[in-house]
Amino acid sequence: MTRITVWNEYLHEKEEKIAAIYPQGIHSVIAGFLQKETDFTVRTATLEEAEHGLTDDALENTDVLIWWGHMAHGQVSDCVVEKVYERVLGGMGLVVLHSGHKSKIFMKLMGTTCSLRWREADENMRLWTIEPSHPIAQGIPDNIEIEAEEMYGERFDIPVPDALVFAGWFKGGEVFRSGCCFTRGAGKIFYFQPGHETYPIYKNEYIQKIIVNAARWARSEKRASSGNNPKGQSAPMEKIDWQE
Repeated sequence: MTRITVWNEYLHEKEEKIAAIYPQGIHSVIAGFLQKETDFTVRTATLEEAEHGLTDDALENTDVLIWWGHMAHGQVSDCVVEKVYERVLGGMGLVVLHSGHKSKIFMKLMGTTCSLRWREADENMRLWTIEPSHPIAQGIPDNIEIEAEEMYGERFDIPVPDALVFAGWFKGGEVFRSGCCFTRGAGKIFYFQPGHETYPIYKNEYIQKIIVNAARWARSEKRASSGNNPKGQSAPMEKIDWQE
C-alpha cells in the first residue's frame, strides 16, 4: 500500500473565482481521484495547519508527497522544508505540481533558481509524450490537448532531468519541459507543469492518470535512513531575471 500526502497552500481557493472551480481545494480534487486507486491510502495537508500538516509523524507515514504551492512559498517554514528534504533523500517520493517549481523544497533539491518564462493568456497548450515507455506515461496518448493553461516557457532553470517524459507546446510558440524526473539521494522526484488554479486541469482524466502513475513511480520500495544518504544536490546556477 502506498501512503500519499497531498499538500496544498489552500489559499487561492478562498477567492470566489477559484472556489467556483475547486470549492474544496485543489488538494481535495487530487486526493479524490487518488483515493479511487485500491493500492493508495491518501491524506491531505495545508499551509495553515500546525507545521503545515507535515509533522514528523505525518512524514514518517508518507511514501509519496504531492506538492502544490504558488502564492505563499515564503510562508513555508524552513524547518519543515528541511524535514521534507531529509525525507526525500531518505527515499520518500516527491511529485511537484505546476507553480511548485518555485517552492523552497523544489529549489533546495534542484540547487538552482528554477525560474522560467510565463504569461497568462487563456491559450490552449498541447502536452506531448516524449518517453511513451516510461512508467509515468503508461496509458497516456501521444499528445493531450488542454483547452486553456498558463504559459510556462523555456528557459527553465533546472538541472538536466534524469528523464524528460512530457514536453509542452503553447499557442504562442513557446515550448517547455513539462514532465521531468530526478533522483536525489534515495528519493525520486517528478515535476509536472499543467495545473494553473484558474483552470479545471486536475479534472482532466489524462492529467489525473499521469499523477496516479507518478505517485506509483515515485514510491521507493525501501526507504533508507535520511541521515545516511548523500545530498545529491546540484551546484547553483547563475540567477536569471525572469521568474514567476
